[in-house]
Amino acid sequence: MHSTPTQPRRPGASASALRQHRAFSRFGALGVAVAVAVGVSACGPAIGNDSSSVTGTSNPNVLTAPTDKDATGEITIWDRSGDLFNVFDATIAKFNEKYPNVKVNHQAVDIDAKLQNTLISSTDVPDGVFLDDAKVPGFANDLWDLSDVLKPYVQDIAKQKVDVNSLNGGIYGIPFDLDPGLLFYNASVLEKDGIDPAGIKTYDDLLTAAKKVKAADPSSGPIHLEQSAFLGQLWLEMFASQQGTSMTDASGKLRLDSPEYKQILTWLDTVQKEKLGTRAEYLGPTDVQTLDSGQQVFYPWSIWFDFAPQQLLPKTSGNWRAMPLPSWTADGAHSGAMGGSSFVIPKAAKNPKAAALFYNFLMYDKNGYTAVYGPNSVYPKGLNTSVPSYKAAADPNTPLFGTIDAMGGQDLWKTAIEAGNQIPGGTPTPTWWASAVNYLGNNLQKMLDGQMTPDEVIQQSTDQIQTNLVDRNK
Repeated sequence: MHSTPTQPRRPGASASALRQHRAFSRFGALGVAVAVAVGVSACGPAIGNDSSSVTGTSNPNVLTAPTDKDATGEITIWDRSGDLFNVFDATIAKFNEKYPNVKVNHQAVDIDAKLQNTLISSTDVPDGVFLDDAKVPGFANDLWDLSDVLKPYVQDIAKQKVDVNSLNGGIYGIPFDLDPGLLFYNASVLEKDGIDPAGIKTYDDLLTAAKKVKAADPSSGPIHLEQSAFLGQLWLEMFASQQGTSMTDASGKLRLDSPEYKQILTWLDTVQKEKLGTRAEYLGPTDVQTLDSGQQVFYPWSIWFDFAPQQLLPKTSGNWRAMPLPSWTADGAHSGAMGGSSFVIPKAAKNPKAAALFYNFLMYDKNGYTAVYGPNSVYPKGLNTSVPSYKAAADPNTPLFGTIDAMGGQDLWKTAIEAGNQIPGGTPTPTWWASAVNYLGNNLQKMLDGQMTPDEVIQQSTDQIQTNLVDRNK
């Protein structure tokens, strides 16, 4: 879930600006957007476009798959400003080689600030929007069901991405990226301490390795413990995704009170109790200092952490590597999803079929996805902070981006693709997810402060979320 897409590194920008950018674009606006999305859906306007010309006859909410005959006219596409905007902008020329009669008006927009009001007013509505997966369900009433558009591809899209964009039998987003969780580690420290990373198969193995690092350097806190309530909740959901669960099931029923959450929280509590972790906010000053000093060695996080060794860790750049996450059970998955985004098409769009052709080109046409992920003017070695969710583009033996010098020349593509293939399916994100940070996110932090037990986190969070969010949103 959340927020954003892949907003990769931006060469030349300051570290603080980069952190701020990523924090905002990937997560920060989620709460606002998800919260307001409920309002849009609940009191949204009557959509005034003539749906009979763009849908099949059986369901007026389903956009009929476009054909080449629809490749005409002008489309307006909203993206966030930044690197990814530049990457997508550079693909338009490729798109126009195939569809020369479609003019793409590509705009850098503060989507979280503008989308809700635009949908309410039905004024200047874009034909397509780049949107966080977590926000898609909240806007679904104002978006086209893209089931028919995706029909030729859906069997080849990562199940987790299809699931999080699905609601009441419809699919409301064209999946863009896949953000697998990986275990990043400082290979130099592990080698010095005689630890073979290949031996870390389970989370118990990770505890054993962390104890060995701690024994060699008592000042270290080997495992990252996220200190931000928001990111901490997102991080917790990555571990849950790995076990095939999440805060709610497909019907919206809470399922925090489960063996899976108990296992995850108990493990995190063990890390803090045995002083095997570093409490720090993601890439904040303490995080960067302890990572670059070799005191923080293991970082279980989404693939987009690879931005750090490439931009923020000069002393240890080249020492970092990534491997699949440890598993929670002997035969369990070795990755879970953390982050992600998709493309959506508002029902009030003037030229929705041409917009669908544009997105299909970017994601499911070889020339399109190669232009996005392969070497380009923005990323000479390719875009490496996520991987495609389309299996035809995600061949482990045919990398779209190159090896990473800051990670010792590792072929992260192959590692990430193989990890991504293990991510279990998911469910749509509840519209109140961000508000749950006031309960689950904060309670997790209290547990890491030693003020609550795992059982108390589960019980109190369940009661608070049920009363204050689930019941009030019925």
